[in-house]
Amino acid sequence: MDTPHVPVLLNEVLEVFNDIDDGYIVDCTVGYGGHSEEILKNNPNVKLICIDQDKEAIKFSKKRLSGYEDRVIFENERFSKVLKKHQDKNIKAILADIGVSSLQLDKEDRGFGFNSSVLDMRMDQNASLSAYDVVNSYDRIRLEEILREYGEVREYKKVADIIVKNRPFNSARELSQAIEKHFKRGKIHSATLVFQAIRIEVNDELGELISLLESIKNSSLKECKVAIITFHSLEDRIVKRTFKEWNKSCICPPEVYRCECGNNHSMGKILTKKPIVPIKEEIKINPRSRSSKMRVFKIER
Repeated sequence: MDTPHVPVLLNEVLEVFNDIDDGYIVDCTVGYGGHSEEILKNNPNVKLICIDQDKEAIKFSKKRLSGYEDRVIFENERFSKVLKKHQDKNIKAILADIGVSSLQLDKEDRGFGFNSSVLDMRMDQNASLSAYDVVNSYDRIRLEEILREYGEVREYKKVADIIVKNRPFNSARELSQAIEKHFKRGKIHSATLVFQAIRIEVNDELGELISLLESIKNSSLKECKVAIITFHSLEDRIVKRTFKEWNKSCICPPEVYRCECGNNHSMGKILTKKPIVPIKEEIKINPRSRSSKMRVFKIER
């Protein structure tokens, strides 16, 4: 069947999970089944728990993975809420590809793309908050915060001013064109970071990532690989910082002269000292993969 999304770092993901020959692998963001299908092929004795908050993605993946019905459990839910439900299973690995899918970007009626005729950006189409609400109802100060914190937009005050003075906006196209008028277009579209910031706010993407990592930390998982693929520095910093915390054996405050915590708090070990990034050939085939990074941690407790 036609596949609307090219999974990033696919060979690298398969290599990380290559030694898993039983139990379950959790795909926290199944999307359109690219990673999941290849994992099922590559690991014939493994079962999958496939999660996505996007009903369209679940519907597509159920059809794509129909030949593996006895090996797949689907969950139409935010990934941060599902792990606890299944932690009694023999979970050997967790994969989370945090990026927005190509179909979501390319389909006009989803409102993610610069030329979309709507202004939506909801991954869960039943969610109450949309990009339209953020752009047209948030006050200037809150818009500045979102642009600065989630998009790392240098001229966040100017962009917020452009939005406030020109709203209401009824489409992503109107918004991107308004921003383009005031900024020179470089290697990437001048509205890229602005759209990123709005999308993160709409879907609480950083909150979801933090919740996922917290649920893993608080789970009863004893031996499990955790592979997280991120697409911008905010997400990558959260994963890097969290994995470092998980790796610590001593959790005493820096001012303590001698360890008093027992020095036995490590959850496991970091398997990627530096993040895994796509090779040139992959970037050439799939330019959207260029900003992807994967970090891997192995829980051993």
